[in-house]
Amino acid sequence: MAKVIAVANQKGGVGKTTTSINLGASLAAVQRRVLLIDLDPQGNATMGSGVDKHALTTSSYDVLMGECALAEAVMPVEHSKYILLPSNGDLTGAEVALLEELGRELRLRQALAVALDAYDYVLIDCPPSLSMLTVNALVAADAVIIPMQCEYYALEGLSALLNTIEKIHKILNSRLKVAGLLRTMFDARNNLSSQVSQQLVEHFGDKVYSTVIPRNVRLAEAPSHGLPALHYDRNSSGAIAYLSLAREILRRDGVHLQAAG
Repeated sequence: MAKVIAVANQKGGVGKTTTSINLGASLAAVQRRVLLIDLDPQGNATMGSGVDKHALTTSSYDVLMGECALAEAVMPVEHSKYILLPSNGDLTGAEVALLEELGRELRLRQALAVALDAYDYVLIDCPPSLSMLTVNALVAADAVIIPMQCEYYALEGLSALLNTIEKIHKILNSRLKVAGLLRTMFDARNNLSSQVSQQLVEHFGDKVYSTVIPRNVRLAEAPSHGLPALHYDRNSSGAIAYLSLAREILRRDGVHLQAAG
């Protein structure tokens, strides 16, 4: 059965979508069956996977609103070897529509329930807010990866996210936990980055992934080509870092790396 991971941080521009796409491609590259769910109305994970968000006939909106089954809305991303549940601006309407629905927090979990045996990992790219969409992701998830830049305001808002995760753990999803904090866009030449990184490790201990994602031009360029870094420039430091993260996650989950390829 799949492990469901929400990639969340209500602060924008911290690398949520970059992490979702590149971790998905890296897990697929080591022979894991991956479903990537784009739950952001901006549809960046969709476009970054090489799928035109404007040409969709079904999307995560239709799944959340119960207008189609998950299996009817997903599509294979051949170069990255993961399955994608795409998104576009229609998803904005779900925020309003779900407010009037009973069990609105459970929509994604219910839609996923019938598909969990088909995957090893489900990654959910969350919007940059603590919205009903993010709540749906957290209720459906087993764990949360929190991408964070090592900058002055890195910890701003983190307590609100952690409080939300704790409330959902207590009330709606007792399985939910923080899988780890991921340092992104890291510049080792910057003293502040190193100081904030050290503060994160001191405060959160082994909840901070050993893998650090560097600031990398090829990693930043890849989405404009509709590719993860692994398939845009597999020798780039960004691609190598996300492969390392995938292997670290597999080790933490007790998966034998020999079996992962």
